[in-house]
This record gives sequence, structure tokens and C-alpha cells, in this order.
Amino acid sequence: MPINITMPALSPTMEEGNLAKWLVKEGDKVSPGDVIAEIETDKATMEVEAVDEGTVAKLVVPAGTEGVKVNAVIAILAAEGEDAGAAAKGGDAAPAKAEAPKAEAKAEVPKAEPAKAEAAATPAAPKSAGNGAAPATAGERTFASPLARRIAKDAGVDVAAITGSGPHGRVVKADVEAAISGGGVAKAASAAAPAAAAPAAAAPAVKPMSDDAVLKLFEQGSYDLVPHDNMRKTIARRLVEAKSTIPHFYLTLDCELDALLKLRSELNAAAPMKKTEKGDVPAYKLSVNDMIIKAMAQALVAVPDANASWTDTAMVKHKHADVGVAVSIPGGLITPIVRKADQKTLSVISNEMKDLARRARDRKLKPEEYQGGTTAVSNLGMFGIKDFAAVINPPHATILAVGAGEERAVVKGGEIRIATVMSVTLSTDHRAVDGALGAELLGAFKRIIENPMTMLV
Repeated sequence: MPINITMPALSPTMEEGNLAKWLVKEGDKVSPGDVIAEIETDKATMEVEAVDEGTVAKLVVPAGTEGVKVNAVIAILAAEGEDAGAAAKGGDAAPAKAEAPKAEAKAEVPKAEPAKAEAAATPAAPKSAGNGAAPATAGERTFASPLARRIAKDAGVDVAAITGSGPHGRVVKADVEAAISGGGVAKAASAAAPAAAAPAAAAPAVKPMSDDAVLKLFEQGSYDLVPHDNMRKTIARRLVEAKSTIPHFYLTLDCELDALLKLRSELNAAAPMKKTEKGDVPAYKLSVNDMIIKAMAQALVAVPDANASWTDTAMVKHKHADVGVAVSIPGGLITPIVRKADQKTLSVISNEMKDLARRARDRKLKPEEYQGGTTAVSNLGMFGIKDFAAVINPPHATILAVGAGEERAVVKGGEIRIATVMSVTLSTDHRAVDGALGAELLGAFKRIIENPMTMLV
């Protein structure tokens, strides 16, 4: 029978995407694992693999189509021995399976911010982990929907140990939930992650001005209309959600940078050379921002109660400091994450951050490289901004806004001297981080910045 290929959910919050390019044409034979298309999300362009084997009978959605809804049919495969023409006609009427999309990204979707409510319909109960086809053996690839992988990862369950009830043994959401509730599979971690947050209580409805009402305020012909792309829509939606559901409050401190700048200069001068295609280059070149990332990670380790995320059922206490770093890209911004920054050296953080920023601007980041994290840093110092307050990016409970380092007059021991000073503002989620706790975290950050040798031990 015809096999529907549907628009995959490449991230927990994805609702639609752009079908940028088909890498197959009608009549082509495909096998599981073949790259068949490129999909543009709000943050990146990702390759999509075929899950089933067959012949491309029909490309339902043309390349270049924008705003394709998740689980919408985008192509139809004819199974082995099936007439492609008949499959193309029959497949159009076949409903897309919400729980088992027929294509998925190469990269797994990792643990991330709580996803939007899923389809209301409850799927039929799947086979238990002990029935049907056997789970994948060691070394074999396990086919699973992105949603199923995320739920399994959140619960600490090995998805390879679950028997899938989807086509060709594909593991779907219902399989994972049944395995978790039935205890039929081994846990990959000692305890499941805390339950995802329940939807926040709805804020009082405030009706914004309509598009027509806004445009009537301006003279006709005095403006151009530039339609919002997916990135700008997502940024707008998440910022509204953050400001309407998170009780922000702000703490500001001044940090002296002279010792840090001296150490940075010495470390860069001592960097060994490495051979590249472009010749010998330093193995690393530290920036002030690299040292800020490290200091923020160490501060969270020093004040572990602040390394948390809020859910309605539990406080999520993180074991590592995963620091997101705001990177400006054309049309918006993205926050790639330096995982376990508390355990990494400055040179590793520096080189990793350069790679993440480059691929962010090329929109080549994988979802697991920009989703999740335990805090974030937003630095506008390079633009000469003295101080500002950043908006928290859920599921974070904090974000550090960094201003420019500038020479200022400071008073020490009754004497005035010149020092390089940087103002930083910590935005905190008051549900998770109270005022005194936030002050303790920011104080720890200041001590590390002003005594930078602690970053090396």
C-alpha cells in the first residue's frame, strides 16, 4: 500500500517548516537512511532521511514551499512491487500518522524546553516491549520518531530496548510511554527526569491592535511590508510567552576587568602554533566573552541552587552548567550552547564557541546544539552598550546581560584611580531564583571575573 512521507517535527516546538529542497525525484528508489530533502526550521536547515524503502511515486509538496505543517503529507512512496501511479493516487487519501512521521532528521531531538501540547487523539495501545518484533540489537540503528526519542531521553530510557509498533518496527511516542509506565525496559539513568511543566496559567487576554489598525496610522505608500519568516515568528512568540509567564527581576553589578585582560593577553601570547591549510596559526585565541562563559559556569557550580529550571511540579536541579550564548544572525538570533562549560578549559570553550557561532550564522546547527541549557549569556559590549537587561529564555531561570568594558574612575582606600569596569545585569525567574540567591550567584561571578586565575584551576 502507499507509504506517506510527512513533514517531520525536527524540534519539540516546531509547528511548521519550509521544504527547501528535494534531493530525490519521482521514480527514484530510496532506502532507509537515504537523504531525501532539506527542511528549513526557524533556526536551521536540516537534512531529512527516508525511513521506509520504496519508489518515489509523488512529490506532494513542491520544493520552496513555506509554512508546511508538521505531519502534513509531503511525498508518497510506492512499496516494493506496487505500481507507482496507483500509489500516487491512493496515497493522497491516506491520512498522515501523527505519531509516526515517515521522515526524520539525522540528528536526534534532545531534551529541551517543554513542548507544546501534542495531538489530542490518543493512539491505540502499542505492543508491549516483550511482544512483536524484537528490539534492535547492539550495533543496529533504531528507527524512532523525533518525539519518541525526546520522551525516551527525558525519562532516561534506552530507545533501542523498546519494540516499535510503527511501520517496520519504528518506535513511536505510545511505545515509549507504554515502556515507561510498564517498566519493561532498562533505564539509562538512575531516575527519570522531572515531569515537564504543565502549561502556565493563561495571562489576562489583551487584544493587540489589528494589522489594519496599525497600517491606518501611516500614510499609504510611505512604507514597505516585509513578511515575517519562521525565525522572526518564533522569536516573537517565545518572547511574549517569556515576558507574560516568567516573573523577571534584575540585579546589576560592576566588575573590574584589568586582571582578566592581563591574563587573557598572557594566555593568548603563550598559545602554541598548529598547522592548518592556511599555514601555522595559534591553537586558540581567547576572547573576553569566552572567559565570561567560563566564569558564569563556575558561578553556577559554586551556587548550585541557582542552576535550576522551574516546572509546576518540581524544581529541576541541573548537575552541570550548560551555557547558552546569544549569537546574532541575519533576521534574528540563536543561542548555541556550550555543554558542561564548568568542566571545559578556556581554550576548548573558545574554539567550540567559534565553531558554533560560524555554523549558527550558516543556519547549520543541530537542534541539540541550541535547545535546552541551564543559563545564557547575552553580550552587547562589542556594540558599546553600557548596560541592559535581557529576556529569560525558557527553560532557563537566569540570563546574564553583559555591557562594554570601559575605563572609569573608581575609589579604593579613599583614593581615586582608573580601572576597566564592565556592568553586568542578571535577569532571574523569581519562581526559581529569589533575590538573595540571585545576588549570591552574581557575587560569585564577580569574584571569578576579578580573580581570573581561578578559571585555570
